[in-house]
Amino acid sequence: MTESRVHKSLLNAKVNLVFYFLSLFFAFFSRKIFLDSLGAEFIGLTGTLGNILGYLNLAELGIGTAITFHLYKPLQTNNTDQLNEIISLLGYLYKIIGTIIFSIAIIISIFFPFIFQSEKIGLPIIYFSFYSFLCSTMIGYFINYKQIILSADQKNYVINIYFQSANIAKTIIQIILAYKIKNPYIWVFTELLFSILACIILNWKISKEYAWLNIDTKNRHKLLKKYPNIITNTKQIFIHKIKDFLLMKSDEIFIFMFVSLKMVAFYGNYIMITSKITMLFTSLLDGVHAGIGNLVAEGRKSNILKIFWEMMFIRHFIAGFLVFTIYNLIEPFICLWLGNEYILNKQILFLLLIYIYIHNSRGVIDSYNHAYGLYADTWSAWVELAINIIVTFSLGYSLGITGILIGKISCFVPIVIFWKPYYLFKSGFKLSYWTYWKEAIKFYAIFFLTFIIGNIISNQIPINPYSNYLLWILYSAIIIIEYLIINLTFLLIFTKGAKTCIIRIPIIRKLQQNKDIK
Repeated sequence: MTESRVHKSLLNAKVNLVFYFLSLFFAFFSRKIFLDSLGAEFIGLTGTLGNILGYLNLAELGIGTAITFHLYKPLQTNNTDQLNEIISLLGYLYKIIGTIIFSIAIIISIFFPFIFQSEKIGLPIIYFSFYSFLCSTMIGYFINYKQIILSADQKNYVINIYFQSANIAKTIIQIILAYKIKNPYIWVFTELLFSILACIILNWKISKEYAWLNIDTKNRHKLLKKYPNIITNTKQIFIHKIKDFLLMKSDEIFIFMFVSLKMVAFYGNYIMITSKITMLFTSLLDGVHAGIGNLVAEGRKSNILKIFWEMMFIRHFIAGFLVFTIYNLIEPFICLWLGNEYILNKQILFLLLIYIYIHNSRGVIDSYNHAYGLYADTWSAWVELAINIIVTFSLGYSLGITGILIGKISCFVPIVIFWKPYYLFKSGFKLSYWTYWKEAIKFYAIFFLTFIIGNIISNQIPINPYSNYLLWILYSAIIIIEYLIINLTFLLIFTKGAKTCIIRIPIIRKLQQNKDIK
């Protein structure tokens, strides 16, 4: 069983890595063609409509996570009857949610003539795009919910193979159609068509893989009584996830409200680049959640704290690396990729990078709070949301994107930076809050110092990364090496966890062992 889990984990990682780089290539390649062929307004429209549907999907948050948790044991014992019951319950709940979302979406679409009245793009393409995207969303609720068994059975690679392959094929066809025909209706229809094809193929695979799977939602009342914990867990998880979802999905909506549809596409270029870069690191780091849970369950406090500071070192090192490289490389890259007119104000970039640093360095605290089951602070979610909304609406009209980003950062500071660590150290570690800040302040200070020194040195490099891709790559390599040397040196000298974490690297561990023998 252990070998099977290891094999599945490695297979998931390999498939994720392959499709990550493939999707990365096609995302950047296609973005340029879509913007040139279909226009920034249309691309901004698809992002805005996608976010509207994203808000409607709030009702799902928590159910999938709760259901997946309850599938682990019956999968391990091969209890097919229980598996059928739980997935049938999921099907029933998803159909309710799907019906609600579809109904609300129709009501919202009635107001499109007022919502988009100041935009040049016509209502026919707005309605056609919206209902096409809506149909793709409904497929997930009424048909594709059965894929949850693949996730619980550590077979996400199956989902990725089918969906990502369909997505790449779809993108290639859309590139050709956009370049040759330049018709947004055909572009949207292709999006819907491939969603349907991927659904048919994946469900065929599930039926073949799990021939015993038999969905029956008729006994829904009996199932609800039999599995009350699923509903309870869903409510608990929902409170914490709704806040993260709203904060993550609010940017494009607010930019459309306070600025313009065209600026949604401009800002979307930055978000696409930063999200693709951070996704590679976070997908690898997020895999340690289960390991931290097992570590906390063992109860060895010294080891728990040792790993905590090692993870703090990794998270802050990666967060700093991302911020420094994005700050120095994103503008010349956008200039070469799309053109100088797509570069946003430097102030916007600076605020975006502050958000990226906080968001990427917070993962350690979140993982440990999750491992200790610290979810009782539901008030913090509402406070975070309230601060974000108040500041954004206060500054959004006058400052535009700058005000929107200030709103995101202002809600992060009191909750993410100060409250969450306090909650963990007080209720989880049972240690003084000062214990955390004595070390954490070093990570922030070292990043700040490295960022300044690194930029002073980078400005002296006689290479213009705006000239061509070759010089951009050469410039990138030089400043990355420079940053890594400075940052790692400071971290190894001054912070907890850095040395013990570095020694875990096989080559360094072997060198250390040889040194000890001598």
